[in-house]
Amino acid sequence: MATLLTCREISKAFGLRELFDGLSIGFADGERTGLIGPNGAGKSTLLRILAGLEQPDSGAVQPRRAARIGYVPQEDSFPDGTTAGDVLLAAVGEPGVPEHERTTRVNITLSRFGFEAAQAPVASLSGGWRKRLALAREIIREPDLLLMDEPTNHLDLEGIAWLEEYLARAPFAFVAVSHDRYFLERVTARVVELNAAYPDGYFSVDGSYSTFLDKRADLLAAQRAQQDTLANIVRRESAFLKSQAKARRTKAKSRIDDAHRLQDELRELKQRNAQGAVAGIEFDGTGRQTRKLLEASGLSKSLGGRVLFRDVSLLLSPGTRLGLLGSNGSGKTTLIRLLSGDLEPDDGTIRRADDLRVVLFDQKRDQLPQDVPLRQALAGSTDTVQFRGRPMHVSGWARRFLFRDQQLDVPVRELSGGEQARILIARLMLQPAEILILDEPTNDLDIASLDVLEESLASFPGAIVLVTHDRFMLDRLCTEVIGLDGDGHAAGYANREQWQAARAQRREVSASGSEKPATRPKSTGRGPQRTGLTSKEKKELKAMEDTIQQAEEQVDRLRAALNSEEVAADHVEMEKRWRELETARKHTEDLYARWEELEAKAGSDG
Repeated sequence: MATLLTCREISKAFGLRELFDGLSIGFADGERTGLIGPNGAGKSTLLRILAGLEQPDSGAVQPRRAARIGYVPQEDSFPDGTTAGDVLLAAVGEPGVPEHERTTRVNITLSRFGFEAAQAPVASLSGGWRKRLALAREIIREPDLLLMDEPTNHLDLEGIAWLEEYLARAPFAFVAVSHDRYFLERVTARVVELNAAYPDGYFSVDGSYSTFLDKRADLLAAQRAQQDTLANIVRRESAFLKSQAKARRTKAKSRIDDAHRLQDELRELKQRNAQGAVAGIEFDGTGRQTRKLLEASGLSKSLGGRVLFRDVSLLLSPGTRLGLLGSNGSGKTTLIRLLSGDLEPDDGTIRRADDLRVVLFDQKRDQLPQDVPLRQALAGSTDTVQFRGRPMHVSGWARRFLFRDQQLDVPVRELSGGEQARILIARLMLQPAEILILDEPTNDLDIASLDVLEESLASFPGAIVLVTHDRFMLDRLCTEVIGLDGDGHAAGYANREQWQAARAQRREVSASGSEKPATRPKSTGRGPQRTGLTSKEKKELKAMEDTIQQAEEQVDRLRAALNSEEVAADHVEMEKRWRELETARKHTEDLYARWEELEAKAGSDG
């Protein structure tokens, strides 16, 4: 593959804090790269340098001549008073492009990204739809390389699935900074970790995220073994040099130099291996075993004249792991505010155990003062915190969450999003709880911190209510979920996949305009009922395997055509082929559903 962009020996530091030094890395045509690393490693800064928005302290970034590079930051920005159509029209304002062609490209892109109207005011869009618009603004410019900083932030689960599907067939190369492990597994074919733990400052693996994890584990294990071996050699050499004063004077200078070189290598290796430290997250429960910590019955809530949900009932007991699912604006945050006591329901009751201790993690971080230094955010006006009945100095508490002593007097507002998330978790850990209510706790956390957070939550003895777009965390922790559809309905499901299957079925029913039941009707016992297949259905079932095979072959042909260079160069043709592919996929899914229906019916022939 031809190289699109190359970094040669680039370095970047902010004050005394060095992000990376002498970094050399390249990105090629068609590469789908996930960029990961601990908070503060410089991932966002590196993207800005690649995009040309920031300069390295030294070294050079060399894009291929005429290469078009797009950049989607974590936080979007749009001109005031504009519409979605205005934003995209401005993005395709190249001189010489006819007006009708620009308008056509805008309309196609809006449709592809799910916007129903070009006149939708940007100010009225939710965070998820603003993220879609930010992506569309860069993609309509037809980049050769798209740089994306946390592209799944603000997207709901449906939006993330849409983005994965889109990127899977994207005609451009991309580099995506992300902590979403399922996203990395499904859309990337190369994973790069930016981390001082590696000799080159990064570790790159061609393959899936799971492949990367395996190879990283092998590398780090080899580095630790190398440290042990080198430490033994240095220990022997040091002992010999100290015990042989006379020999040291006559000893070959090269042997002494070698000993010093080995000591330097060992020191560097220790520093690299120490980079693997993770935050010490450990929530403290009270040990209360009351079966009913919180019981909600028939909860209903409306806001602004719109019914968010009605008749929601749930029971939280020690060990409960409840996930709340739904699109943005469906009422998840409102429901947890009812459970935490910040809001009152319109209807229904909430019964709480006496002196119930509830701890809330607020995704908006309103609990976190921005103008105070880190030490005050962690310990208030004192220099110590009380954790599990024991005092700990604020510097030690800060180091537990990977903060350096030099950061203690830094205002919170100057810390990164991941660092602020760790402050919130540190504050919550000081509050023994019986119920943890977590509203998007994973935002901005690096993957290592996510792993530790999940371990802590899994061992928490109380109840947990979790709202998150992190599908890996949902699947690992939650033993039950409640799905909100945003139209007033709520229902319980065993897991996320069951909820998604139910949503897909509802969309299918809605699209067909029918009222097909989710399950077959039970017998009423009023006389014999007809079961089994008609002769026409038997003929249909016999031919179904061949029919499905032909449909799948058609999907493969359309997918190959969509990925061809000719189609990729013609946005009108690309849109046409994309719609054909979506139609063919839907037809194949319908055939499988019909096959299952016929097989089930055939089984009743007995």
